[in-house]
Order: sequence, then structure tokens, then C-alpha cells
Amino acid sequence: MLFRSVIASVLLLVLAGCDKQVSSNGQAEVAPNGTAPAAPAAAAPEASKIDRSHKGEAAPTLSFEDPAGKPTSLAAFKGKPLLVNLWATWCGPCVKEMPTLDQAAANIAVATISQDKDRPTVAAFFAKQKFTRLQPYLDKELGFSLAYNASLPMSILFDSTGHEVWRSTGGMDWTSAAAKAALGEAK
Repeated sequence: MLFRSVIASVLLLVLAGCDKQVSSNGQAEVAPNGTAPAAPAAAAPEASKIDRSHKGEAAPTLSFEDPAGKPTSLAAFKGKPLLVNLWATWCGPCVKEMPTLDQAAANIAVATISQDKDRPTVAAFFAKQKFTRLQPYLDKELGFSLAYNASLPMSILFDSTGHEVWRSTGGMDWTSAAAKAALGEAK
């Protein structure tokens, strides 16, 4: 019973963060009519979106499902820089940034780890989108959301040794010059 309460609380936190705009001072922006403003067409990673306070921390050893539904972990990617993207099919900013993540995956390994609860939903999304590089990883136990207190979308850049370089929250245009420069920080 306690486990269900914890999961429900985490889901509410994740839902609360998805699709919000945050100003450079970290405060949620509100339009004059009291609603959140529309997301910009192509948001580049701003300095305020990049959090380097966890730089050097080891990647978590959490298990999640690979595209074939078999257990895997981030250790499977060790030896090359990796961008982990936590997302869900119901998260508007997550869905919006996926095509640019697919393009960025031409230059860096990207693990898009869905926080959805079932594989058929994620598989249908990937089939419809016809991504050329992204693969559908699944964290149906929400281990990453819990570990990172994630507000979706959240991306974490790891270096080739499996240590965090930076993390960001909110949708981005991963093909922008600023994003490419930020991704270039991983060695």
C-alpha cells in the first residue's frame, strides 16, 4: 500500500512538471490570463536549463527494458558518451523534442527511456513516428523518475566513463547550435 502511495505521488510530481515553462530565475511563467504560455517553436538549451551541480556522479545502476523487452542498464552503454532522455507519450514537450533527438542521435548515443507503464503504447508511438535512430527503451517501474525526482522531459548527459556531465529539464531543440555545443561537453 505504501509503495502505491509513493508511485502515485511521483506520478503527480511528474505530471505537474510536464509542459511547464520556466523562466531564467527558475520560476514558472504565467501569462496575464493565469495560464502557462505556449512553448516556443524551437527552444535551445539555455544556460539556466543546464544543471551541472551533479557533474561527476556515477550513472545509476537501475534496470530498465531494452527495445526487445529484456532487462538492461546504463552500463550497457559504457565506453561512449550517452544522452539519456526520460520522456512519456502523454508529455507534450517530450513528444515535441523527439524528432530533434532522433537527428542528434546521428552524433551521440541517445537512450530514450519512456516512463510509460506499457510497451504497446510506446511501440505504437515509435511505429507512427518512424524514427531512424531512436530505440524504445522502457522504465515501467519509474525507477529513473524516482531516482532523479524527474519532471519530464529530463535529459542527462553521461561521459564515456558513465559519469554525469549535466542534466536538463524541459523540451529542447537538440539540433540547435547551443544543444550541439552542450552535447560536445561529453568525452
